[in-house]
Amino acid sequence: MSAPEEMYQCQTSNCGYIYDPDRGDRKGKISPGTSFADLPEDWRCPVCGGSKKCFRPLAGPGSTKEVECELKTG
Repeated sequence: MSAPEEMYQCQTSNCGYIYDPDRGDRKGKISPGTSFADLPEDWRCPVCGGSKKCFRPLAGPGSTKEVECELKTG
């Protein structure tokens, strides 16, 4: 499991998905070891479809920053 500073949580209501670089994202075909910063810009939350802007780190700089979520519709 990665350090909390490397893990990012989706901030959309009723989601809370946590991206862990050590696990990657099988649904999005992101291999383990891929940091959040290295995810493609069009990557979406595998649970709710929120953009990368919907995520913030579990700890460290930016963890309390207000986020603007952009959901995929249709």
